[in-house]
Amino acid sequence: MPDKPKFDARRLMERAIEVMRDSVNEPREDGKAQPRVGAVLYKPDGKIETACRGELRHGDHAEFTLLERKNRDTKLDGSTLFTTLEPCADGSRAENKMSCAKRIMLARISQVWVGIEDPDPTVDRRGIEFLRKHGIEIHMFDRDLQEAIQTENKEFINGAIKRKTTAERESPMDVIRSELEKASPTAHIQDLSPEALEQYRSLAKIQEAVGSAEFNRRLTLQGLLKREDVGLTPTGFGILLFGKEPRSVKPQAGLLATIHYPDGTEEARNFELPAVLIPDEVEKWVKDKLPNVIDRNQMRRKEVPPLPFEMVREAVVNALIHRDYDIRQAKCQLVITANTITIRSPGGPLKPITLEQLQTFKAPMLSRNPEMHYVFARMEMAEERGLGIKTLRDRAKELRLPLPKYAFDDPYLVLTLFRNPEAAKQELEPQVLASLKKSEQEGWQWLATKGSSKSREYAVAVGVDDRTARRHLNKFVRLGLVKKTASGPATEYEVV
Repeated sequence: MPDKPKFDARRLMERAIEVMRDSVNEPREDGKAQPRVGAVLYKPDGKIETACRGELRHGDHAEFTLLERKNRDTKLDGSTLFTTLEPCADGSRAENKMSCAKRIMLARISQVWVGIEDPDPTVDRRGIEFLRKHGIEIHMFDRDLQEAIQTENKEFINGAIKRKTTAERESPMDVIRSELEKASPTAHIQDLSPEALEQYRSLAKIQEAVGSAEFNRRLTLQGLLKREDVGLTPTGFGILLFGKEPRSVKPQAGLLATIHYPDGTEEARNFELPAVLIPDEVEKWVKDKLPNVIDRNQMRRKEVPPLPFEMVREAVVNALIHRDYDIRQAKCQLVITANTITIRSPGGPLKPITLEQLQTFKAPMLSRNPEMHYVFARMEMAEERGLGIKTLRDRAKELRLPLPKYAFDDPYLVLTLFRNPEAAKQELEPQVLASLKKSEQEGWQWLATKGSSKSREYAVAVGVDDRTARRHLNKFVRLGLVKKTASGPATEYEVV
């Protein structure tokens, strides 16, 4: 782990957003929306300088103004840069202008904190990848600040997303994020599933007919087809999303699913379909296999679905979108038991996102595979730029279920969803469960649905006095179930 920075990162993020609001729009005849961008430079001696887009000249990027106009003759080795928008990447600018990412690299800046990814098709994580490949440490702004930046740049973001399917790139991109961007040498456009393409067209409300020149041009601009000497050829992303038999070209594609029934039997199914068809097929399969259950939490008994399907769908889609497809020996997996739904996705959290950020549902927005994310978002099956973790958290609370749990079991990122309120205690190790009194089990069950609590809140919710509440919570700490954060009256107990 890198040393904790000496500066107040949160304050400098907030300062960058304050500066962002001073951005000056460039007068343009085409009416193209421009981003509002703020940048803050923290120097090794503790001095701080700022710049916003268009501050000294119309159209100048904030990073250019800060590095070239304000610090051209200043040694910036070891400085840290905070910028509200991802720096532009090599190949993204017209007339062979140097990219902001390259200027940052040449300035020998050691860390860059990025507000949000630039959704413009000429950038879209390429600036971040360029910096990372040149040894620059990358961090993302806190999620709430990212949402503020998105809100204030809504017009620019909507225009950038639209350009994914309407604007040709002005120059070739120099930064390749993934081998899946390349054309698959053994694939042909006829290997794409008409059913999958039609579902995309329908749900994304695309007017052009599947197979038309306009529709294929759309897929080309989205990086799902490439024009080769032999004609249009699917890229790796195109095959994963729409291929009739994606595993014949990409063996790591698809989803392996298993249901473990209470009687000890199990049933397995391999979903070797185009990725856009998998979520619906999983839901149909599970609904046919699992009976509804009885909800006795209200005065009138009622049948409810055996799984929180919207949570399962979100988790499956996230696994397909955000997995590391460079790990060829592993596949996404779904395992259902009487108490839990476990989704295993190859690859750890995408740096700089941490497991702790995921588990506290505060992970910043960042996409490993933007091409796939964009398609699922257009089909309204994924959040546009996020990880869906807020949906998982909020829906679990609504259903009074224990909060989802993230873990890393190399090489898998493991997400566990709980099927019923009792699952939190039923999934404890037998010796741990046996060590808990009935009131402690009830307390743990409540705490698992909250994620964290102060002792007074716990006492009221569980119906015990303050002393008993502290005894329960400290026992959970000793058992490794929770950890203390802060101290004194601010002490909070957070589920591990």
